[in-house]
Amino acid sequence: MGRRKLKKFAEIAERPNVVEPSKEVYEKVKGKWNELIFKNNQPITLELACGRGEYSIGLGRLFPERNHIGIDIKGDRIWKGSGIALEEGLTNVAFLRTHMLELTNFFEKNEVNEIWITFPDPRPRDRDEKRRVTHDRFLDIYKSIVKKDAIIRLKTDNTGLFEYSLELLKNRADIKDLIYTFDLYHSELKPECHDIRTRYEKKFSEEGHDIKYLRFCFAN
Repeated sequence: MGRRKLKKFAEIAERPNVVEPSKEVYEKVKGKWNELIFKNNQPITLELACGRGEYSIGLGRLFPERNHIGIDIKGDRIWKGSGIALEEGLTNVAFLRTHMLELTNFFEKNEVNEIWITFPDPRPRDRDEKRRVTHDRFLDIYKSIVKKDAIIRLKTDNTGLFEYSLELLKNRADIKDLIYTFDLYHSELKPECHDIRTRYEKKFSEEGHDIKYLRFCFAN
């Protein structure tokens, strides 16, 4: 591992807004995010596979009355967002270093109010279908931690992943209020994305790719 990465890992190990395996709170935070991390009772929004945490940071700025948690397994990515949050004094933004399949180890039933999934790896190969973030096994995990009528949102440039996600959601009996667009920037849904753009979104849109967006709730 390079010195630069080691330096980043050492820095996030000291940051109070990062929950990772090296810290005691890692084993205690389930069901206690507001108590142990945020010190308030505000609703919780997750950004899954957050990368540098652009959405967590952006939402934290816009909605100080909510708590925002960026989740990614890559510590060097979390380093960027957690540093910005500290520099700007965003005490309502934190980061969790873990795999998305492990979410139930860190969140209780009914603990999460909203989920954002922004520009995830599309996993286009058939053999990687179970690794797609909208596969049934992931949806079942999300369902197990969100409150009633919590909104789950997906943004992507990838048409294959988007069409796969739509078909899967339409075929599930526990999905309601599914709304979507294949061209977000020319849709009436655009305002609800708050004009927050990740570096991938900027890159893909500048290359001429339409941005796709959907949202839904679980019916039960």
